[in-house]
Amino acid sequence: MPTVRHFASFTAARANLRSVFDAAREGLVTTVVRGSQRFVVVNASDLRADLSWLRPANAVVSAEGGGWAAVLPGLPVAGEGDTFDEAVDDLIEALREYADDWNARLYRAPNHRRHRAVVALVEVSNDDQLREWIRGCDTAVGVGSATVASV
Repeated sequence: MPTVRHFASFTAARANLRSVFDAAREGLVTTVVRGSQRFVVVNASDLRADLSWLRPANAVVSAEGGGWAAVLPGLPVAGEGDTFDEAVDDLIEALREYADDWNARLYRAPNHRRHRAVVALVEVSNDDQLREWIRGCDTAVGVGSATVASV
């Protein structure tokens, strides 16, 4: 029997919630209409893999003045530490704080709105997954690397 994946109303989706999640779990495009808007239900690990692939970190980690700095070009976050790993860990903390701020208020600001994909990636990732993404060795993606510079 074919899997139902498109639900014309919230009521239909609620009555078939198991089917909504089953289809999303299978990786199928699953939609729910509410009013005049259509929403997509996606398995979080699939979303994470897609976002990691579509939006590589392109991190730059630099040795500076006896320490290390880590930045994600185009994003208003940075990390620093005495070692490479400490700078990456600090960047992860900064990403988590930014995601919290973005969800609380920055999502409305035109200059922050475009960072929704990164915020979603942060929200569905654990620290180890973010570390891999920043370092460019994300197993969900399998390619890339952080740029390491010496200043």
